[in-house]
Amino acid sequence: MDRLIDLLPELWPATAETLYMITLSLLFGGLAGFLIGLALYATRAGSLFPNRVVFGILNVIVNTFRPIPFIILLAAVQPLARAVGIRGIGIEFGVFAISIASMFAIGRIVEQNLLTVRPGVIEAARAAGASRSRILFRLVPRESLGPLVLGYTFIVVALVDMTAIAGAVAAGGLGQFALVNGFRQFNPWVTWAAVLVIVVIVQGVQFLGNALARRILRR
Repeated sequence: MDRLIDLLPELWPATAETLYMITLSLLFGGLAGFLIGLALYATRAGSLFPNRVVFGILNVIVNTFRPIPFIILLAAVQPLARAVGIRGIGIEFGVFAISIASMFAIGRIVEQNLLTVRPGVIEAARAAGASRSRILFRLVPRESLGPLVLGYTFIVVALVDMTAIAGAVAAGGLGQFALVNGFRQFNPWVTWAAVLVIVVIVQGVQFLGNALARRILRR
């Protein structure tokens, strides 16, 4: 316990690093994943821009990267990170790896949530003269906004988990804090302090996501 008290000044910067990685990873991975999901939805058979070749390629890419365990992906993308000028350790590398890992999962979640839009809504929009592009980029995302918010909430919780794993490659954050000061020093108090902060973050994200989705769905 005394060791935990001594390390409290380091706990808060570690929390800030975790939130920093989550925010940037959600920004980059979330945007890329949304575009991937939109492309999957648009090019599937019977959709707005059906294209068997494009859909097949995207589907294979997503199915290839999505099941890779994140700890393995961390090692696998190190050469790619170095190729674009990012070191294979540190917060920047953590953001890079998490963004890559998350965008494929987000792409699949976005595709599945866009599919919840009823065909009748799209047919009504087409009958009213709306272009396919307008329907794809404006109508469909708006109609599926509630499920999308819940999907992104789920992803943010997964990002918290990824930031903890990224601590294994000195990416900073609560994962590295718990690993270096708790696990390696045989101090469960420090480890559980990091766990408690992570639980608070996850509960806060889940509460806000559920509240926002509920408000959207009631409109």
